[in-house]
Amino acid sequence: MDTVWTRPAQLDGSLDDDVIGYGVEATDGSVGTVVRLSPVPGFEHLVIDAGVWKFGRSVVVPAGMVTGIDAGEQVVTVGCTKEQIKDAPRFERDQDTGDLFYLRKLGAYYESLVTAAE
Repeated sequence: MDTVWTRPAQLDGSLDDDVIGYGVEATDGSVGTVVRLSPVPGFEHLVIDAGVWKFGRSVVVPAGMVTGIDAGEQVVTVGCTKEQIKDAPRFERDQDTGDLFYLRKLGAYYESLVTAAE
C-alpha cells in the first residue's frame, strides 16, 4: 500500500458516490453508514455516520483501509476494528475533512495500524 489515502487497486467494486448509504463493517462488526466521500484530492476517505455506536458522531476512515465493496449487499468492509476506529483522532466538524492538519494526524494514526499489522 502506497498510503492509507489511496484506494487499494485490488478492490472489487468502485469507491465512488455509489457507496453512499452502504453499511460499513469493521473486522469485528458494524460501524455505521457511509454518508459521504472525501472532498480533498490525495486524501481519499469515507465519512461514516456511526450513529449510537459512537454516540451520534461521524468517523473518518481513509480509503486505503477499505478491504472490500459488496454492491449486492451494499456493504463496505474495512481492515480495522471498531475500537481502532473509535480511537482515531476525533472528527469534530465537517471542516475537519478539508483540514490538512487533521488529515495528516488521522493518516499517521492509520499508518501506524498498518505498520503494526505487517
